[in-house]
Amino acid sequence: MVAPFVSEVEVAGHIIDGLILPKILDCITAAGGSFQIKRISVGQERKDPSYALLAVTAPSQDQLEAILADIRDHGAAPIVEHDCRLETADRDGAFPEGFYATTNQRTEVRRRGEWVEVRDQEMDCGIAVDPATGAARCVAMSDVGRGQAIVVGYHGVRAHPQTRDSERNDAFEFMNSAVSTEKPKGVAIRQVADEMRRSRDLGQRILVVAGPAVIHTGSGGHFCELIRAGYVQTLFAGNALATHDIEQALFGTSLGVRLDRGDIVEAGHEHHLRTINRIRRVGGIRRAVATGLLRQGIMYECVRRNVDFLLAGSIRDDGPLPEVMTDVIEAQSAMRQKLANVGFCLMVATTLHSIAVGNLLPAWVRVVCVDINPSTVIKLNDRGSFQTLGIVTDVEPFLRALVDELVKGPGAAAPHGVRV
Repeated sequence: MVAPFVSEVEVAGHIIDGLILPKILDCITAAGGSFQIKRISVGQERKDPSYALLAVTAPSQDQLEAILADIRDHGAAPIVEHDCRLETADRDGAFPEGFYATTNQRTEVRRRGEWVEVRDQEMDCGIAVDPATGAARCVAMSDVGRGQAIVVGYHGVRAHPQTRDSERNDAFEFMNSAVSTEKPKGVAIRQVADEMRRSRDLGQRILVVAGPAVIHTGSGGHFCELIRAGYVQTLFAGNALATHDIEQALFGTSLGVRLDRGDIVEAGHEHHLRTINRIRRVGGIRRAVATGLLRQGIMYECVRRNVDFLLAGSIRDDGPLPEVMTDVIEAQSAMRQKLANVGFCLMVATTLHSIAVGNLLPAWVRVVCVDINPSTVIKLNDRGSFQTLGIVTDVEPFLRALVDELVKGPGAAAPHGVRV
C-alpha cells in the first residue's frame, strides 16, 4: 500500500464566524483529499482571532499540491515554509511558466526568512520582486518586462482572506447574501449612504463607475447633486455616458428622447453625433466648459469640481469624444493609477465597466453594485469580486433616494419610489 502524501497547514483569523475554515475543509474533500484537525483554538470575543492546525492528506503529490494551492487562497499556509521561488522573465509581456496567479486578497511573499507584503494588490496578475530591496508588487501580464524577477509556484506565498471588520456597521452585512430583488431597498440605501459618509470623513476617495442608463433614466441631476456635495472624487465611464450627458445639456435629449416629456424629437437620433462633433471641434470636454459651450450636466460638474474622470472606449463607440481612451491596455493602466486611496466604489447601471473595475480592486475596498439586472452583480461575484454587495433596482429611484440621505440628511425623506 502506497503511503499517502501529507502536509500540515495552519490558518488563523476570523476563520469560524467568517466561514473560512468550513470553506477550506470543503475544498480539501471536494478535491479528493482528506484532513485531520490536529489543533484548534476558537476566539471567545468577536474581535478575538481563532486558529487551526490541519493535516492535509492526498493520494499523490500532484493532488496534494493542487489542494494546497486551492486552500492557500483562503489563508491556509504550510507549516514548513520556504522562501518564494523567483524566475526571470525571458521576454516582455509574458510571465515565466508556472507563475503565481494572484487574487484580490492581501498577499505576502517570503524572502530571506521574512514575510513581505505585496503592494498594488490585484487579481489575475503576477508578483514581481525587486532582488535588491526585496519589495514585491502585483504586475499585470502586459506590464511584464524582460529581466524582472517573477514569483513562480506556491511555496513562500500566503494570502490573508478579508474578514469582518467589527468596527463597521454590522447592519450593512445583511446585503452580503444571494442577489435578490426581495431585499429592503430603503435599509440598503441608508447603509450605502453611511459607507459613503465614512469614506469621505476618513479622507478616502469615492469612485463611481457609471453607465449611460444614468442619463437615459433622467438620473443625471441626482448624480450632479452627489458631485456638488463632495461624494464623488473619481468617475470611471465610457464614451456613451459622457456623450448622452452632454447631448442632454446641449439638446435636452438622450438618444433623441426629451427627458422632460418622454417624446422623440424629429431627427433626434442625430443629436449624439452632433454632440460629439461639437466637442471635437472645440477641443474636448474641458475646453467646452472653459469656452461656455457646456454649462450643465455630469461632465460639466466634474470639470468644475475637479472630479478626476476616466473615459474608456469600446469598439462600438461613435466619435469618440476627445478624452476617451481608445487603447484598452492604456485605459486599464490609467485606471490602476487612479485607484490609490479609493475606500468605496459605487457601480451604477453598467455591466462591462463594473466587471473591469471589479477585477482591479483589492478585496478590502467596499463595492456596491446597483443594477436593474441581477446578472451584473452575479457576474461580478463569479469573477471573484466577492466583496461586491448588490442592490437590484432601477437607477433613478436609487440615486434619488441616495441624494435624500446624503444631501438632505439621513432620514430627511423616505426612499420613495424604490420598488422591491
